[in-house]
Amino acid sequence: MIKEALQYIISAFQGSETKEVASQVFSAQPLNLIEQATPDAVKVHNLNGLIDYVKSNYDDQPPVLIQVASPTEVNVMSTYNRDMQRNVLLTAKALLPTIPFERFHDVESFNVLLQSCFVRNDHRDDLLKVVGNIREEAVQTVGDDGISQMVTARSGVATVSAVVVPNPVLLKPFRTFVEITQPESAFVFRMKNGPSAALFEADGGAWKLRAIADIKDYLKDELDEQIQSGRVVIIG
Repeated sequence: MIKEALQYIISAFQGSETKEVASQVFSAQPLNLIEQATPDAVKVHNLNGLIDYVKSNYDDQPPVLIQVASPTEVNVMSTYNRDMQRNVLLTAKALLPTIPFERFHDVESFNVLLQSCFVRNDHRDDLLKVVGNIREEAVQTVGDDGISQMVTARSGVATVSAVVVPNPVLLKPFRTFVEITQPESAFVFRMKNGPSAALFEADGGAWKLRAIADIKDYLKDELDEQIQSGRVVIIG
């Protein structure tokens, strides 16, 4: 029975490229797509490199679409090819430090982290005063209500006073391209015995949308002539 069915199918396909069986269309032969060749994307690590590439029109590919994919990635793409695939001509990925949020660090490491990976502002300086003057043997929590903590800290060479740790703190870590003003966002600052300190993100990721909008605005300003001429479209 199976043999007869297979012979029927084979004979039905002979002399025909397609055959309709039970309202479905089948190919007589297996088909393999020969894809159109696409170039490897040029890789840069800043927005100015991307701007130079677009302004030079080096690959003669107007118009191009610039996609702000994330706070750390921007792509320059051509229109789709015959296979309905876009050529990614250039990708810019920001080089950024690794900032371990939501993890406790000893105060010395935390001090270095604040100074090396955050843009200076008032709250950053307040945190440096706190963690820079903690007695190693006495991180004292008094009346911790889940928002504010009282921490024992040096206020002079020999005296000690209670310092209120601010919460939330507004900080600007390096999280997007250096050409863009780093977005400020809220963090919960906590300390515990050790002593050790940690920062926990508290804005629900809203900073990412601000960073994408800022990157888009920066590119629009720098590529205004190309946008007006129709050579460039920017989305984000």
